Amino acid sequence: MHRQITGRLVIATHNKGKLAEMRELLARHGVEAVAAADLKLPEPEETGTSFGANAHIKAEAAARAAGLPAFADDSGLAVDALDGAPGIYSARWAGDTKDFRHAMERVEAGLRERDAFTPEQRKAHFVSALCVAWPDGYAEEFEGRVDGTLVWPPRGERGFGYDPMFLPDGFDQTFGEMTSEQKHGLPPNGQGLSHRARAFAKLAEACLERR
Repeated sequence: MHRQITGRLVIATHNKGKLAEMRELLARHGVEAVAAADLKLPEPEETGTSFGANAHIKAEAAARAAGLPAFADDSGLAVDALDGAPGIYSARWAGDTKDFRHAMERVEAGLRERDAFTPEQRKAHFVSALCVAWPDGYAEEFEGRVDGTLVWPPRGERGFGYDPMFLPDGFDQTFGEMTSEQKHGLPPNGQGLSHRARAFAKLAEACLERR
């Protein structure tokens, strides 16, 4: 039996791009989302060895500190030719300044070192692990994935992170070129395309009231 999310929910992220997406996804369910940064909650050290473990660490820490249910995402880009890198270190590849142009250049340099130039050699996928934790220690976890190909140079100024170099399978626009509705809008207005939207759809089915 899944536990339902009601009332206020802490979004355990200091990433403005993720925060905006999560708020959009939650709004239709009548949940009041408050940012961890607004509550001045510290960011816990992400010591997990998987996306799911890190999402759990962040959600649990926020729930205990705020005394409210907390919602966390851990997500990243896994590149086949780079043996799954940057993976759980996707944000760290951008450095302390969160320079994702530099991170994308690191990915591209790695592909070139491996002579990966054709679309078949540049396959990658985004993963999103979502965790909702309550102050009593109870937690629910969900995961979504979207497959695609990496392009160079990056295209588009929308989205965030590695979005401008990620071309989802079956589309001719990168995530960086898509509107927010195209990227993570849920039915009936969108296709639930992104990894985060796919994970959120599972979470909503289990833990959120339909509006």
